[in-house]
Amino acid sequence: MGIRNNANVHRCVLLGIELILGTRVKSADVRRKTLMTATGETISYKFLIVATGARALKLEEFGVTGSDAENVCYLRDLADATRLVNVMQSSKDGNAVVIGGGYIGMECAASLVINNINVTMVFPEAHCMGRLFTPKIASYYEEFYQSKGVKFIKGTVLTSFDLNSDGKVTAVNLRDGSKLPADMVVIGIGIRANTSLFEGQLTLEKGGIKVNGKMQSSNTSVYAVGDVAAFPVKVFGETRRLEHVDSARKSARHAVAAIMQPETTGEFDYLPFFYSRVFTLSWQFYGDNVGEAVHFGDFTGKTFGAYWINKGHLIGSFLEGGTKEEYEAIAKITRLKPEIQDLSELEKQGLGFALTESEKLSLPPTSPVPAASSSSLVVAEKPLHPWHAAAGVILAASVAAFAYWYGKKRRRW
Repeated sequence: MGIRNNANVHRCVLLGIELILGTRVKSADVRRKTLMTATGETISYKFLIVATGARALKLEEFGVTGSDAENVCYLRDLADATRLVNVMQSSKDGNAVVIGGGYIGMECAASLVINNINVTMVFPEAHCMGRLFTPKIASYYEEFYQSKGVKFIKGTVLTSFDLNSDGKVTAVNLRDGSKLPADMVVIGIGIRANTSLFEGQLTLEKGGIKVNGKMQSSNTSVYAVGDVAAFPVKVFGETRRLEHVDSARKSARHAVAAIMQPETTGEFDYLPFFYSRVFTLSWQFYGDNVGEAVHFGDFTGKTFGAYWINKGHLIGSFLEGGTKEEYEAIAKITRLKPEIQDLSELEKQGLGFALTESEKLSLPPTSPVPAASSSSLVVAEKPLHPWHAAAGVILAASVAAFAYWYGKKRRRW
């Protein structure tokens, strides 16, 4: 699918797919339908799928130096995963400080504790997973983590590091005046979509490339998928950019279908879906977490959840410790957004409401999370090369390497 002017790159052709490694795209011209690589090669295309993903936000963007220290780790690509494992293995029985209370922070903290490292999590929010969890749900997970030895410091941020003569971090200084000893530091403070190649050429929205229901951008030859795509979520009637592997996989599949079979491919109809597995815990979330939360189940046990009710309709569902059938049930009812008139009755019925209502529905279930998949460390995928399929290879390898290693450690439980 291109004009190749430079042979000094690593190439592999299999099943009609050419994989080009060892280079990157430095510029794109969507009007001329060409890409220019760092090696000076011009690649032309008929259709372009942008799967550039996102990059990890660095401390320097918040005025803090030290990202280059030997024992400061991020998790976004294969090199990051390998480095994190190496630093982790050299810090046995030491102290780790995790900056950030989201996906990366929570999942890395669990892995560190399993590897006999003392962990302190630091984040400015009132509770962990602030963008998704209610205070009640967050409290359950924080207490579980604390039972495993994790400490939480909330409402403050990192301001600086103490370094030794070798340039390694020895302590983390916080805005509240605290100083935490550190043998390693993991940073998980968010991501930013990689849109720079297309700024001024494509319409951007929500921090990503705006696409229609066929994942097609403002230029009809260019499609965008995954973290970089801001697409219409039909169930809510608005454009969103989602940062999760499930959305990345399904949006990519839809874009290819739209290119190959444009006449028979409809609009992308995706129900937002997030999940995570840490320790012996496993949760899934569908829909949106706005409106009033109605909690249900036994928060002292292993199975509990919540529904979100907005404008009289159920629009979001969360479940910890569910079975395959139970997860499918909450997905079904969330997609259909049933009218809810009595919140107290909904709380009383709890998970039973989803199971009963889903039996009445004829819609096929939303696919559950694959049983063999690790948790959302794969959110932490960063395709480093803005065009070539090398990005996907790096992402897959990073996820697989860390997931395999984490899984082996987790079996100790």
